[in-house]
Amino acid sequence: MATTDTPTTGPVWDWAAGHGPVTGALSATTGAFALATTGAATGMPPAWALAAGAAGAIGHTISTLRERLSARTVALRASSWLLGAGWTTWAITTGPLSWSAIGSLAVLGVGIGTTARSTSLYEDARELELIALADRQVAAELSAERRTLAVEWVDRIARVCGITVTVLAIEKWPTGSGFTIDAELPGAATYDQIAKHAAGLSADARLPHGCTAAAGPGIHQGRVLIDVSTVNVLADEIGYPADYAPLSIMGGIPWGVRADGRDATVFLREQCGLVIGPTGSGKTNFVHTVLAGFARSIDVLTWVIDLNAGSAGLPWVRPALDPSGNPQSETRPGVDWVAASYTEAMLMLETALRIGKHRKVAYQDLMTSANTDLLPVSAQIPQIMIVIDEGAEILASNDRAMRKLAEKILEVTRLLRAMGIRTVLTALGATGSVLGNLMIRREGKARVCLTGGEVEGMDLSKVFPGARGLRIDQAPYKGAGFIGTPEASPGLFKSWRIKPHQIADIVTATSPLHPRLDASSAKAAGADYARRWDTTRTAWMRDNDTATNERPTTGTAARPGGLNLSALRDSADAANADALARKFREQIDAQFETAPEPAAPAGEPSVERREHGLNLSALRDGNEDNAARQAALALLLAAGPEGTGASAIARALADEHGTNRQTVVGWLKAWAEDGTAVRIGTGTKTRYVYHRHTPDNPPED
Repeated sequence: MATTDTPTTGPVWDWAAGHGPVTGALSATTGAFALATTGAATGMPPAWALAAGAAGAIGHTISTLRERLSARTVALRASSWLLGAGWTTWAITTGPLSWSAIGSLAVLGVGIGTTARSTSLYEDARELELIALADRQVAAELSAERRTLAVEWVDRIARVCGITVTVLAIEKWPTGSGFTIDAELPGAATYDQIAKHAAGLSADARLPHGCTAAAGPGIHQGRVLIDVSTVNVLADEIGYPADYAPLSIMGGIPWGVRADGRDATVFLREQCGLVIGPTGSGKTNFVHTVLAGFARSIDVLTWVIDLNAGSAGLPWVRPALDPSGNPQSETRPGVDWVAASYTEAMLMLETALRIGKHRKVAYQDLMTSANTDLLPVSAQIPQIMIVIDEGAEILASNDRAMRKLAEKILEVTRLLRAMGIRTVLTALGATGSVLGNLMIRREGKARVCLTGGEVEGMDLSKVFPGARGLRIDQAPYKGAGFIGTPEASPGLFKSWRIKPHQIADIVTATSPLHPRLDASSAKAAGADYARRWDTTRTAWMRDNDTATNERPTTGTAARPGGLNLSALRDSADAANADALARKFREQIDAQFETAPEPAAPAGEPSVERREHGLNLSALRDGNEDNAARQAALALLLAAGPEGTGASAIARALADEHGTNRQTVVGWLKAWAEDGTAVRIGTGTKTRYVYHRHTPDNPPED
């Protein structure tokens, strides 16, 4: 038979609790009365009670002193024992059952209880005072340190910036890696008058490399906040956090760690992301960090476009596919769709446009009920984040096919903000040719610039216009750079390091978090989306020899991935290599006028290169390292009108090809002599521009 607990009423006695003033006095008096009654009845010697009371007084005095309680408490406890022992001795002698004995015991109990209560209050007040005293001592020490810092930095700002500020507060960072100065500016001075002297302030303060004194706006325009980092957190590798707790696009997604130890959080519900990172800066690793944050989000579906064999999204898909290429039932891919080819990328962007336009109509009632003009994003109606690796280069490309792809990217970016479809674009450099599109700068407000110490083609003023005091040499480490959002001024940060095994762990751990495309949007997406995991469309993921960057079906002669210098590819079969080379030259001759072959036999007519022709003769020397030379020419071509130098190319090729600067200098000089490249500038400012990017040779459609 089931029983139910009935609630008890009235006070509940806690037998584990200690004695208070009332229970303590009651316990002492009843104990003394019981002992006196027993002693009188049994003829116990009265001196025994007095000896027991003296022993209790001595014991409690010792324990009280060990507890470091006040003298008032010591006196109370000792006197309570002695008075109780004295009454007991008298009661045994004269009899405890007389009215005088009982009355005196009652008075003694009331006195003990009253004194114990006042002593308890005194001890509480004394304890609070000791705590307050310790706090005041710590505050005094901190205050003295802060006053010293305040005086030091007031003098430093006056000396370096010529402005006398008033320091109102100094806040130490919880990580212990620096502090923030809150200062009042004099007169009409502004914070950027200090910000532009960030390098001078850092040098004057003798800050370690990687540490800065960055000034930003304060609570109002007459205040300035100066973040001073004293510990270099950028040099060491920081692993991606092992806590894969759920995130939300509405609550912000962390992309790394700022110099003060806080997470660098971005809010992408309405904003797009823009990531700049040259070769060797850690951009690929950072893209995986971005994808990890999206994989942990309960209201984000991630689509990836990477025309470089899909390398950005592939590690997030393969752990969830079986050997035949079908998604496993127990594990879902970390990204929802990967496009590694021009055709698949066009399908993805067209699908995004259909979804966005359909949502504008289908969810009108929902937006009306929520009283908002933004689609309420949730796990049921997820936001779609399209990560486009080197997407800024696609937008800046002059290739016909790439321009069509760029138009789709811009259309998605321009039209679908309210409907929860945003993009994250990456770029290899911060140059005018790459960041010249107004749409990129206007929509990509969450900006990251990974420098890796690279100087050429890294104009921070183009990434963070108006920001003062940012210098590339402040972040010379791989994975380090600057991050700026509408919510936080641009500042130093460090990207987390994420490795392939951890990516597989994240895919498995976050699989239950991934939302599914809402039914209404899935209907609008159609078969292109529903069949994205068909084995025929994912065959490239299982065949490393399959070229995924195929020619677009538009009939254009240009490949979307740029030049395919197949004549220089290594092959075990020399005959096949020669055939590929001949076929390649025939295709080039059909599109461009080429330069004459070097060392042509006597009497053989040479073909003169036209003004806008493509000269590949520089790559036809069989004695050179053709793979490295091809990569160098590709970098020269990708540099655009800004051009590049020998040092930058050598650094980019060092890891893969082991090419040194002297070798690259020889190639550049040879290309300058035969017209492939144009040399601009002299000395340390020398750079080379591919001839078709020079003003006299505008690119052809």
